[in-house]
Amino acid sequence: MKLTKLLLTSLVTGCISFSALSATELTKEELAKNPGKYEKIGTVTTAAETTAPMDAKALLSKRADEKGGQYYVIIAAGEHDKVSAMADVYRDKK
Repeated sequence: MKLTKLLLTSLVTGCISFSALSATELTKEELAKNPGKYEKIGTVTTAAETTAPMDAKALLSKRADEKGGQYYVIIAAGEHDKVSAMADVYRDKK
């Protein structure tokens, strides 16, 4: 019984920790305050795939993760029935 509780706790903790690893949104101001800290590794876009701004942010975060990024900075956004957004993807400089 204790083993089952331990395994369940470990599984739940692992799921929570995994979601905490998604790319974090930075503002242009935060990026400018730390000019040597981040390395740009690409750009991602939502291309009018969502209907809500929060969904677009979640999609940008997911795509930044897929590129190996730790952070993203939204550089453009628009809404015409669907939300489009573009972001630069960054990681910590090595």
